[in-house]
Amino acid sequence: MAAASDVGVARAVPAWPALPVAQWQATRDTLQLWTQVVGKVRLANTPLVNHWWNVPLYVTASGLSTSLMPHASGRSFEIAFDLFENELVVRATDGSRATLALESRPVEEFYRRLMGQLDQMGLHTDIWPMPVEIPDAIPFDVDRAHDTYDRGQAVRFWQALVQMDRVLTEFRSRFLGKASPVHLFWGALDLAVTRFSGRAAPPHPGGAPNCGPHVMLEAYSHEVSSCGYWPGGGPEGVFYAYAYPEPDGFRDAPVEPEGARYDEELGEFVLPYELVRTAADPDTALLEFLQRTYEAAADAAGWDRAALERPA
Repeated sequence: MAAASDVGVARAVPAWPALPVAQWQATRDTLQLWTQVVGKVRLANTPLVNHWWNVPLYVTASGLSTSLMPHASGRSFEIAFDLFENELVVRATDGSRATLALESRPVEEFYRRLMGQLDQMGLHTDIWPMPVEIPDAIPFDVDRAHDTYDRGQAVRFWQALVQMDRVLTEFRSRFLGKASPVHLFWGALDLAVTRFSGRAAPPHPGGAPNCGPHVMLEAYSHEVSSCGYWPGGGPEGVFYAYAYPEPDGFRDAPVEPEGARYDEELGEFVLPYELVRTAADPDTALLEFLQRTYEAAADAAGWDRAALERPA
């Protein structure tokens, strides 16, 4: 059970905490690689769902989770980052349980110990030990370069994700068409939600490190307007919004709130996180960015908005 002081770690964090990348980059990079190990376990044990929706993690009341995964043994299990207990928890449907303390340790050790715990629980899982979407990546089983984990910084990131998850869910509720869950993709450690027009898209050119062409072909098989938060690209990370395929006129559309802009290098609209957290009403500021960028994509691409959107 979490101690009162452990709960206090989260209670002491503001609802929209500051997330200066310069201060937590080492923890961010290690945590991202740990989530990739766990996410690849989910990938290996679940059937493919459209657009790889079977692989992300989800924000929970205590951290992040895979949700329930089936296993060839006939049991099911889940893996969760429990930030209150400060441990990674593996739970199976037969009542078995294993934990791994969340503390500074090399990725190689995290990978080896988690794989060993799965074996001991009869949940053996083979994964490709190569990180994805990371330039110059080091395989998990030999990576001793990434070994930093600061609990307080991880809690601040999670607390921010809790707020983002709530606002992105509100934004998702306005759409009647096909839409993804709000989920954390461990490739870039970004929290995202995606809307679909219902029309097929041209083949995606791909290009992400260590991602075969089939990855992006599946992810972008249909026309999308996508948005979320990425803990990179700025002093405290950025909220982003993009369309695939990008329609003519999209990048030139006026968007709000003040400070939002189209980033030519990323090919996306971005809004610095710090502008949202310091706004008089962060929810309204973020929803305005999400709505305006969606409208820019849907209008430029000629989506049937009357049929796809929920009346106010």
